[in-house]
Amino acid sequence: MTVSSSAPVPPAPGLLRPESYLCGHWQGGEGGELLRDAVYGRPVAALPGGRVDFAAALAYGRDQGAALRRLTFHDRARRLRALGTYLMERKEAYYALNLLTGATRRDGWVDIEGGIGTLFSYASMARRELPDERFWPDGKVEVLGRGGTFVGRHLLVPREGVAVQINAFNFPVWGMLEKLAPAFIAGMPTLVKPAPQTAYLTERVARDIVASGLLPEGSLQLVVGEPGDLLDHLEEQDLVAFTGSAATAARLRVHPNVVARSVPFNAEADSLNASVLGLTVRPEDPEFALYVRELAREMTGKAGQKCTAIRRAIVPRGLVEAVTDALRAELDKVTLGDPARDDVRMGALVSAAQRDRVRESLERLRQDAEVVIGGEGQERELRGGDREQGAFFDPVVLRCDDPLRSGPHELEVFGPVATLLPYDTLDDAVRLGKRGRGSLAGSAVTYDRAEATDLVLGLASTHGRLLVLNRDDAKESTGHGSPLPQLLHGGPGRAGGGAELGGLSGVRHHMNRVAVQADPTTLSAITREHVPGAQVQEDTVHPFRKTFDEIKVGDSLLTHRRTVTEADIVNFAGLTGDHFYAHVDEIGAREGIFGRRVAHGYFLISAAAGQFVSPAPGPVLANYGLENLRFTEPVGIGDTIRTRLTCKRRIRKDLRPGEVRPTSVVEWHAEITNQHGGLVATYDVLTLVERARDGFDPPLPEAEAAEA
Repeated sequence: MTVSSSAPVPPAPGLLRPESYLCGHWQGGEGGELLRDAVYGRPVAALPGGRVDFAAALAYGRDQGAALRRLTFHDRARRLRALGTYLMERKEAYYALNLLTGATRRDGWVDIEGGIGTLFSYASMARRELPDERFWPDGKVEVLGRGGTFVGRHLLVPREGVAVQINAFNFPVWGMLEKLAPAFIAGMPTLVKPAPQTAYLTERVARDIVASGLLPEGSLQLVVGEPGDLLDHLEEQDLVAFTGSAATAARLRVHPNVVARSVPFNAEADSLNASVLGLTVRPEDPEFALYVRELAREMTGKAGQKCTAIRRAIVPRGLVEAVTDALRAELDKVTLGDPARDDVRMGALVSAAQRDRVRESLERLRQDAEVVIGGEGQERELRGGDREQGAFFDPVVLRCDDPLRSGPHELEVFGPVATLLPYDTLDDAVRLGKRGRGSLAGSAVTYDRAEATDLVLGLASTHGRLLVLNRDDAKESTGHGSPLPQLLHGGPGRAGGGAELGGLSGVRHHMNRVAVQADPTTLSAITREHVPGAQVQEDTVHPFRKTFDEIKVGDSLLTHRRTVTEADIVNFAGLTGDHFYAHVDEIGAREGIFGRRVAHGYFLISAAAGQFVSPAPGPVLANYGLENLRFTEPVGIGDTIRTRLTCKRRIRKDLRPGEVRPTSVVEWHAEITNQHGGLVATYDVLTLVERARDGFDPPLPEAEAAEA
């Protein structure tokens, strides 16, 4: 072995034997691929061999998925949040296996805690933005008939198939969890096929997920091994999410069964991501140092094995030398070796085979560019690890003085390699950025807002995500290469044309959108949301005297009438300071669009509240908000208004830490009409309402429970 003299070789790990989890059972087998660790080249895992019955696994997932679909979005969110907590408590076991893949702990943080964090993010988004239902009303109600008796609305319902994941080797934890989270929230079971090189880490996390018992059986299946005839057994309700090379994506996308059954195919593929240093930046500016540090970080994080890493550094021609010198100094700080050591900043590539592929790709790229940092004869001393048996590769920077040459824009070297491309004008920079033919991520480093605008709008059509980095956002920025659950992860063209994450759009991808047409009352019954024009329920109990548990969708109150006077308008103007001419200037108002003085719109809202509010304490505790306000007709002196308040929907709210009083939200639809029955204003009111404790609430402390 070739190791540094100061680094003792740690004992060899025991041979791992990861298994597949299919049809409710863990399944092993002999004869699979033998994997070696990326640092010392020692045997680390033996994958199972043998044929997998994918037809049975997919059928099992579709059948078991019924239990998952019976849960509401909020039920699924609670389970996902609990799973995130469960996995976070076991993260150290994942970090130990992460080191065998060649990744440092910092690299592993993005993969492990970043992946688990995606579970928390989707759990929060679902609880905050989705109804506590098994379906998702989408968009507004469309009135389809003149009389208002025929209406339509879109609903999103779970696909009744299996979400098949085919993942890459570089993020064995995040790659699985970032796809699992939106699929699970949508109500769709998942079958995961990880890349073999790091499948033992994926399997360990999947094993803990199954052991937790938090997900309904069948929500997750795992295939450790070859994909075999998996795609042959897909059906119309299934979908595929692929991460890997563009060549493989192109082949799988046109698989005869995928095409024949119109199976949705989402791909995240090759991406020659670019970062542009603005023309206005000078070497003494903070943005110059930010650019160099970000480029070095993206080159060396995960040893450059990131689909979002910077491959093309687009730099003003006059700053190429300065950037090269500064980048060389920054990369000189990067220590290479055993990622288990605290003094190592960059580990190894995932395998010796991957190292050889990077070498081959670099040689091809050198036909169009010159190496200016690193390269043969410039290898640094290893701090642990084995040069021959391990998969180490030193950072390399090339320079292409003719930036239109095809190599840097066609060939992705999936390792710690980047190419400097000089440019003269912003149009040139945009043109070079677009030569990547579609990228997952791009960035522009500049403090000039006009320059940032030109670069973003120029690059937007060929990118999935764009970061503008400068001195103002640098402290909080997650960086060029970090996908976030709230934002799109995907890109057009070469990047695969896919769309993962992106907040709730990732959930929507796993659902079928159906248009439902009916009368208002029937549509209200189906969606469990009040539709204007639907039948309502009125009784002797004021709606504000009911707890959350007692209120029903459609509960309604028609208030007494009130005639608007000049005194109302004058007093409201004096109280608020709103002396707009249409309210207080007789001559100006007569010449305006209304032809007379009219009441303030906000007076109408206030007067309506006075009509429908029940003033006694509880169970309504507070006004939580007001949405969708529209004024449709003016109200003048002498006009008479009344308000109908109807329960539109109910939104259960979990107790937060420290809270002991259970509450939830009721959304009321308000319609203010005039003496002719004409609608003058419509809006939705949110109120915070008391509710009874239920099984989802945390238990009371003993003293409070005894008092209760």
